[in-house]
Amino acid sequence: MRKRLLLPLCSLLAAPAFAAGLQVGVEIPRLEVAEYHRPYVAIWLEKPDQQHVADLAVWYDLKMKDKEGEKWLKDLRQWWRRSGRGLELPVDGVSGATRAVGTHSLSFAGDSAQLKDLPAGEYSLVVEAAREVGGRELLRVPFAWPPRQAEQHQAQGKSELGAVTLQLTP
Repeated sequence: MRKRLLLPLCSLLAAPAFAAGLQVGVEIPRLEVAEYHRPYVAIWLEKPDQQHVADLAVWYDLKMKDKEGEKWLKDLRQWWRRSGRGLELPVDGVSGATRAVGTHSLSFAGDSAQLKDLPAGEYSLVVEAAREVGGRELLRVPFAWPPRQAEQHQAQGKSELGAVTLQLTP
């Protein structure tokens, strides 16, 4: 009787350790410009036909009075057309403050709100950055979900973004 209870309990406790997940690394490069502002960045998943699937993160100036920071989210043109204009910001678990120069990591477990209902198939991780008095850049990193083995994918930006990495764990 005791073994019957312990086995299902152990299975439940062990399940999250085997759940698929993804980890994203986004590098914000140091730019030598006269007037530097931290970039607004949107990170999302899309299908090969560029249909929006899920928002992973949106980094913008949350502290400006009267939600003035939201006004500039339109400069993230691709994200704004596919998702941003339909959102009521800030979005819990998605919205965050702009990030300083450096590499920033995000992790999502397979049972996270963004991934739990993601059907098997081909997708792209999309990272878009736009900066006041600066430029705009968008990178796509294609991948298959769910991963069958540990994988790493990468794209390299040229101006507003540095390296964007995607690690998948089965």
